[in-house]
Amino acid sequence: MATIEECRSALDKLSDTMQRAEGDVRDAAALDRSVSCHITDLDVTFVGRMRGGRIAVHDTVPGPPPGRAEIRLAMAGDDLVALVGGELHFAKAWGSGRVKLHAGVRDLLQLRKLL
Repeated sequence: MATIEECRSALDKLSDTMQRAEGDVRDAAALDRSVSCHITDLDVTFVGRMRGGRIAVHDTVPGPPPGRAEIRLAMAGDDLVALVGGELHFAKAWGSGRVKLHAGVRDLLQLRKLL
C-alpha cells in the first residue's frame, strides 16, 4: 500500500509533467480550478489548486474532502502512483471504477486531453 509521502510525491510528479506539456495537453493543464484527491485506502485528501499548468497542494486533511472542489478525484494510493508512473491507464481505471473523477462538463472535456 502506498504511503501518504508516496502519494504526495506522485502528485508533485504529475504537476511537473503537466508543466512540461505542450499543445492541447498544455491548454488543458492551464485550467484554474480547485482540486481535491481523496486517497481512499489511506482515508486522506490532498486539497489544492490547479493553475498555470501546475497542481499546488495546499493541505492534506484526514478523511474525505472537506469541501466541494471543482475537480475531485478519488482512488487508492497504489492506483495514483501507478497512474502517474504510467503503469495504469486512466481510461481503463476510470471505466472499471478504480478511479473516480467528478468535474463540470466543460472541465471534463478539457481534462480528457490531459488524461
